[in-house]
Amino acid sequence: MFDAVRNNKKIVQVFLVLIALPFAFFGLDSYVNGGGAGADVAKVGNIKISQQEFQQSLREQQERLRAQLGQVDPKMLDNPEFRKAILNDLVDQRLLVLEAGKRRLFAGNDAVVNAIASIEAFQQDGKFSQERYEAVLRAQGMSPAGFEAQVRQDLTLQQLAGTIARTGTLSTTVSERILALQTEQREVQEVLLATADYLSKVKLADGAARKFYDDNSKQFETPDQARVEYVVLAQNSVEVKVADSEIKAWYDGHKDRYQQPEERRASHILIASEKLGKDKARAKAEEVLAEVQKKPAAFGELARKYSDDPGSAAQGGDLGFFGRGMMVKPFEDAAFGMKEGETSGIVESDFGFHIIRLATVRAAKEKPLAEVRGEIESELKAAAAARKFAEAAEAFSNLVYEQSDSLQPAADQFKLKIEQSGWLGRQANPANGPLGNAKLIEALFSEESVKSKRNTEAVEIAPNTLVSARIVEYKPAALQPFESLQPTIEKMLASQEAQKLAKADGEARLAALKSGDDKLAWGGVKRVSRMDARQLPPAALQPVFRMNAGKLPAYTGVELPGSGYALYRLNKVGAGDKLDDVRRQGLIGQLRSLAAQEELEIYLSALRARYKVEINEKALTASER
Repeated sequence: MFDAVRNNKKIVQVFLVLIALPFAFFGLDSYVNGGGAGADVAKVGNIKISQQEFQQSLREQQERLRAQLGQVDPKMLDNPEFRKAILNDLVDQRLLVLEAGKRRLFAGNDAVVNAIASIEAFQQDGKFSQERYEAVLRAQGMSPAGFEAQVRQDLTLQQLAGTIARTGTLSTTVSERILALQTEQREVQEVLLATADYLSKVKLADGAARKFYDDNSKQFETPDQARVEYVVLAQNSVEVKVADSEIKAWYDGHKDRYQQPEERRASHILIASEKLGKDKARAKAEEVLAEVQKKPAAFGELARKYSDDPGSAAQGGDLGFFGRGMMVKPFEDAAFGMKEGETSGIVESDFGFHIIRLATVRAAKEKPLAEVRGEIESELKAAAAARKFAEAAEAFSNLVYEQSDSLQPAADQFKLKIEQSGWLGRQANPANGPLGNAKLIEALFSEESVKSKRNTEAVEIAPNTLVSARIVEYKPAALQPFESLQPTIEKMLASQEAQKLAKADGEARLAALKSGDDKLAWGGVKRVSRMDARQLPPAALQPVFRMNAGKLPAYTGVELPGSGYALYRLNKVGAGDKLDDVRRQGLIGQLRSLAAQEELEIYLSALRARYKVEINEKALTASER
């Protein structure tokens, strides 16, 4: 299992995508609003996934993987498979949103506060800083209320997904068998038929190098290159000011937004009706209520003993603070009809029977202007900057097109600096900053741009960032002369022929070995396991561990491209070294994670069958273009 992943680069790439995608912060609005222009890419139940949302998510994941992996081939991050993975993740998120809503799941205020406080970006000297929190959000154009809503939604989805994943079980027998296979030790010997040993037997045909050169001339071209100049128009360079009167007017016109509603903190004991059946659950709830009434001070202890709510039982039934609309209706009605310190009777809901104790009432209040001033100013500035940038972007795009023989007019009008590049090739490279965008590079090296050295269209290289560029100097592709390449080509062809001879000889010797004719001078014994096979070349791992140990010695062979052919003899198979507890538990943890992931995937497949999922393949293809 582990070596299969290690030796399959395709699987590793998929894992990188999957690790990067799940449960990233995403806004509430995107779940319920179409947003953006253009045809929707998909629809999940009654929730749409707009073209704008898809493109934003695509860009975010591309940037995240570039940050993780460094320089990456742009084609790896913008192909049908990658786009489908992004869309499937968005669909899975929407499915979880629908199911969480149906199950009335939510994350309490305490959970949200703890999650935000643990984010390192909001900490100063190891502690949460309100000032830094607000400053970071302002820099991202977000409000605390909006961000907290995002975190609450994210935690809610993690709660649902985590609950499902925990149902994935791995039996002791299976885990022990897998660990035994991973640690199993094999004693093998090797004979390497090296390519170099067959070179003396190779005789190239006359003119072979010249023929290869003529047939593959594209391989020997130095690629075309260009030096360019460019200008960048970005929203963050747009300066806007907001007057005090505007802030005050906004506050006065949106006071309902700054009302902090009444919140209540309560604990409860849940006797689940699904577990016992309705009648038995009610009878048990009445018994527990009688105990609570006899020992009111022992409510937390009784919650830990009896409650079927896995999220709160361990905390003595504490649910933290909650407002109206966050609990199921019967529970909410009871909790908001009680006084501090009061204990309810039996309250029935879809989940079962509750006994509620109200701990604290936090009265409703209005946030003063001084407290929300920074938030309002940031929002007004972001809105004004977006409007101003939209106007500037249109004018910028028109100007670089209409006066296409120079970037100077655009630079003068928008007070931009004309930047110069070094020599660039057709391959987009993120290390080139604004010029690392594949679409911009494609426009630069288009036939019209190369021939006329005109400005490219304004290309959006990132959200709210436009670039136009033009070639100032161009070097066309050139074919290297055959004479300078002839020795290299002849050496390469000879090596290829020697490799073929080594493979043929190796396969013949392997057939002889399997028929019982073993006269080879084998090398020293190598002890290898699936967990530690460093003594074997990667290409030999699967063949060596697939050899049948039922009849020893066993033989196998494998071609090692560029090196020759290797033959292996398996002499002995035995149990490996005993794992220490730390490593053992680590491996079992990995196995359980795989089981949990599989369980979650099965659950998501079931949700796809339950809710109608429509994929607009035409819109997805159009977005790729």
